[in-house]
Amino acid sequence: MKEMVTPEIPVEAPRPRRPDWLKARIPSGEKYTQLKGIIDTHKLHTVCQEARCPNMGECWNNGTATFMILGDVCTRSCGFCAVKTGKPLELDADEPARVAEAVKMLGLRHAVITSVNRDELYDGGAQIFAETIRQVRVMNPGTKIEVLIPDFKGEEFALNIVLDALPDILNHNTETVPRLYSIVRPQAKYERSLELLGRSKRRGFLTKTGLMLGIGERMEEVVNVMEDLVKVGCDILTLGQYLQPTKEHLPVDRFVHPDEFLRLKNLGLEMGFKHVESGPLVRSSYHAEQQV
Repeated sequence: MKEMVTPEIPVEAPRPRRPDWLKARIPSGEKYTQLKGIIDTHKLHTVCQEARCPNMGECWNNGTATFMILGDVCTRSCGFCAVKTGKPLELDADEPARVAEAVKMLGLRHAVITSVNRDELYDGGAQIFAETIRQVRVMNPGTKIEVLIPDFKGEEFALNIVLDALPDILNHNTETVPRLYSIVRPQAKYERSLELLGRSKRRGFLTKTGLMLGIGERMEEVVNVMEDLVKVGCDILTLGQYLQPTKEHLPVDRFVHPDEFLRLKNLGLEMGFKHVESGPLVRSSYHAEQQV
């Protein structure tokens, strides 16, 4: 009788240990508690919480946060993002007013507003973006407004709805190099993101974008993307380390040393960017007020 062999169960590879330069403080402190209370009371979402940002403790204690409008469920399934994917709820018409009130209560000089993707909407949620900008400005006339927008599937009319509300900064993240788009941003297009930034610049807006490193890109590819961004007139660039939010997301390919981030910052400034925020813990909204 042939002896039965029990198949060996594969052991999941352990996540690479984070180096010392990637350690962030656990969120705490009086200002953090106050801000969390305001956000919870106003039934708002922040990308800080939804995307598990490592800088949440630092930023919230400095009284800054990035508001996430249009709900907390995204219609896309990007391989790096911790935001929930699925069928979003109906639009909340009162959300812009609640964001404006929260900005006032926090006394923000620089408010960052982003969103999930809402591809099921004909305008991708652009009108809610515009209304949020208007209400924040009415209630907080001295506050600078930065919007971090999706690509609206390339629809120029939707982008124009947002631009017509006159944000101070138009931010749209490129995220990664073209070769990796099919796994990192499967429902997005590299050329579409470049065109969005170019259209915004041609209309006279201050433009900004961000890339995450350590997800499988090569340095020469990063430099090529930076060159493309300069060609479309992008003003501000952020570069940060990709961190795997859960085991279901794309793994970290490598941890990029701070010296590499510094070299890329210097290169970006030489290329012509007005400002480059580059470092392991940098995220799109990190030190946003100082960047301006």
